[in-house]
Amino acid sequence: MSAHTSELVAAVLFALALIHTFTAKNFERLSHRYPRHEGLFHLLGEVEVVFGLWAIVLVISLALLLGSGPALQYVESRNYTEPLFVFVVMVVAASRPVLLTVQWLVGWLARLLPLPQPVAMTWLGLAAVPLLGSVITEPAAMTIAALMLAPRVFRTELPERVKYLALGVLFVNVSIGGTLTSYAAPPVLMVASTWQWSSGFMLAHFGWKAALAVIINASIATYALRRHLGSAEAEAAAGPGGQRVPLTVAIIHLALLCGVVVLAHHPVAFLGLFLLFLGFTQAYERHQSPLLIREALLVAFFLAGLVVLGGMQRWWLQPIVSQLEPVALFFGALGLTAITDNAALTYLGSLISGMSDPAKYMLVSGAVAGGGLTVIANAPNPAGVALLKRGFADETVGAGGLLLGALGPTLVAAAAFLVF
Repeated sequence: MSAHTSELVAAVLFALALIHTFTAKNFERLSHRYPRHEGLFHLLGEVEVVFGLWAIVLVISLALLLGSGPALQYVESRNYTEPLFVFVVMVVAASRPVLLTVQWLVGWLARLLPLPQPVAMTWLGLAAVPLLGSVITEPAAMTIAALMLAPRVFRTELPERVKYLALGVLFVNVSIGGTLTSYAAPPVLMVASTWQWSSGFMLAHFGWKAALAVIINASIATYALRRHLGSAEAEAAAGPGGQRVPLTVAIIHLALLCGVVVLAHHPVAFLGLFLLFLGFTQAYERHQSPLLIREALLVAFFLAGLVVLGGMQRWWLQPIVSQLEPVALFFGALGLTAITDNAALTYLGSLISGMSDPAKYMLVSGAVAGGGLTVIANAPNPAGVALLKRGFADETVGAGGLLLGALGPTLVAAAAFLVF
């Protein structure tokens, strides 16, 4: 069986996985209609499970076409550092000491703004925390922002349209908010070393434009949400509950989070720190909330599936990227990002020799601008879906609703990168 046949099979399965992603909400509805098979339909309706399931189908198909040896060899040849890192950073960043510390800092900043407390906290959650992703990485920023915004914005009683707008803004802002440095955004990281883009270069060519778009998007979303944010009393209740955390415990959690971020490309090292973190949380359990192990595992499963399925799409993606002129490349990257991970897209671009500087800029800016359009467009998006889906109808984030909610923020981001 030829290698091209297996690539065609992989492309078909990738397309089926995309269709499954856009129809996941329908499976959730079927689980209510047919209670006898509720468990199966609920599993198929979990967006975080989609790519993992289809990756398993791909491996079985490769085993039937090429044999079990080549199939296992392909799976073992993939790099799973990103799924592992997202799993670890989600659990650590969502721990109560870290969340309380960030909540206190954001609350302090909110009191400095001439806005009602609920409005100020929402604006900072949609603007400041995504920009913080340039320091603590985008997955950590997504986790913290989602947990902060969930009790304020993503509540079942709020209209779906404003929640999808807020979700689209959050996803787009996290995608572009990590471009102030060269290590925090996965699509930038894929090219920074090859093209010798430093953090200074990123700040000068991408960062300030991204910050401008983040502020505009957050302001528009907060204005749309202003009537739904409740009173100061409700705002006080929205903060993380429980007793205060000792300063020493908070410092140790923050130090472990920083260590995981610094060692993000060394899975053996950051997994060792994670084991130390688990031991520490067990020793001081009274200062902890339940860890987000299940949600983080689902997200890691999603991303690992995307790594397996996406690894066999180079044969049709790379020719498209290599043949486009700079401006066309920007819009091509923006559109392709919606159906494939933006880090995979920029990685393919880094393999093209002789790419001009304008083309490099257009590829990366288009990839990060389109990072909020779908769940698979940017690595942190599945984490946001896992943490926020309970606030939506049927406890499922609809792919169509997310796409519509992200269109406006995406246009703002695209304008910022193209005009300035």
